[in-house]
Amino acid sequence: MKLPEWFDEKLFNRGRKFYWQYCFGLAGVLSPGIIAVFAVPTILEVLVGSRRSSSKYTAFKRYMSTSLHHSSWFRYELKPGTLSWKSLYTVRSRHLTAGRAARLKKQGTISQRDLALTQFGFIGFVVLKPDNFGVRQLEDGDWDAYNYFWRVIGYMIGLEDRYNLCRRNMDETRKVCQIILDHVFTPCLENVPEYFEHMSRVMIDGMWAVNPAMETGSLLYSTKNLANVPGYVWTESERVALQARLRKQLNGKHDNIGVESTSLILKSSVEGLPERPPRLLFVKDYDTIESAPEYKKLSLASKYKLSLTSLMIAFYTTSIGRWLLNFYYIMILYMIQYFPYVAFFIYGIKDSYTNIFTEDPVDDTPPKPNSEYYKPQPPEPWYKALLSFW
Repeated sequence: MKLPEWFDEKLFNRGRKFYWQYCFGLAGVLSPGIIAVFAVPTILEVLVGSRRSSSKYTAFKRYMSTSLHHSSWFRYELKPGTLSWKSLYTVRSRHLTAGRAARLKKQGTISQRDLALTQFGFIGFVVLKPDNFGVRQLEDGDWDAYNYFWRVIGYMIGLEDRYNLCRRNMDETRKVCQIILDHVFTPCLENVPEYFEHMSRVMIDGMWAVNPAMETGSLLYSTKNLANVPGYVWTESERVALQARLRKQLNGKHDNIGVESTSLILKSSVEGLPERPPRLLFVKDYDTIESAPEYKKLSLASKYKLSLTSLMIAFYTTSIGRWLLNFYYIMILYMIQYFPYVAFFIYGIKDSYTNIFTEDPVDDTPPKPNSEYYKPQPPEPWYKALLSFW
C-alpha cells in the first residue's frame, strides 16, 4: 500500500480539518449511507454470506469497527506506521479476503463498482444534500478539500482512479454522485433486495447500544427520503413537488387515478432486484405530510425522532449549535471507544469493546426474509416503546 502519486498532504489535512469543524453533521451521513448500501444486491449478498453482521451482536461489532475505522482516518496523519495507515491497510486486506471467500462460496465478489458504491455511502448524501446535515463550508475550498480527502481514501482502499467517485473537484463529484443516486440507490431503495430489512434493522438495533438516538422507523424513512424514493416526503417543498410530478404524470387525467412509483424514477443500473408490482401514488394522499401513506405507517416514536432530528439540524446551523453538537459527537466517539456503558448491560463488559485490528466475530444466525418484517407486528412492550423516545 502506498500513497498516490498525486497526494497533496496540505490539501488532505485541510479536508481533515473541515471534518472536525462539522463532525456531527458529516458523521451523520454514516447510518443512512450504510443502509443505502444494503440496498445494492451484490453488496448485500457478500455481507449476508460473510455471517459477520446478521445478528444484533455481530452487527454491533462490525459497525462499531466501521465507526472507529472511519474516525481514525480523520484523527491521525496518513503516513506509514500511523493508526490511520494501519486502519486503511486492515480495511483493504479484509476487502480482499471477503471477496475471495465470496467467490469460493459462489456468493459474488467485491468489485471495483461495489467499492465505489460503498464510497457513496460515506459521502454521497452529504455531498448532494448538505443542508439536510447542517453542513456548509466556512472558507472557499473547504468542500474541495473534503472531496480530495475522500479521493485519497478511495485510492488507499484499492479504488482505481477511473472508478473513484471523488473527482478533481467537488462540482464534478456532485454530478457523479447524482448519476449514481438516480441510477442505483433510488431504484434499489424503491425495490429493496431480499434480506435488506433484516440487515438494516439488526444494524440499527445493534448500534443502539452506543447511540440511543438511532431508531428503526425514522432512520429507514429518512434514508429513503434522502435517496428521493417517491412518497417519502418530509418537507413542505418536497410534498408540493411530488404532487406536481404526479399531476404531470397524469397528464390531465383525474387525480383519483394512481401513478406507478416506478414511472417517477429511472430503471436500476444494477441487476438482482426482485420483481414486484410498483406502488401506486395518489395525488390526494399528499395534501399534507401527515396524510402521506408511508409517513402514516410510522410509529409515534419514529415521527418524534424525525421531528427531533429536524430541530437538531436547524440548531446545528447556528454557531453555538455547531459547537455543542460537535462536542456531543466527540463525547459519543470517546464513549464508544473507551466506555460503552450501555453496551455493558446488553453484551457484557468484555464483549462491548472493539479492536479494529481483530476480525469481526461470526454468527450462524440466518437472516429473516423481508416478508417477516412486512407482516403485522405485535405491539412493543411498554418499556421498549418508552426507550425509543430516548
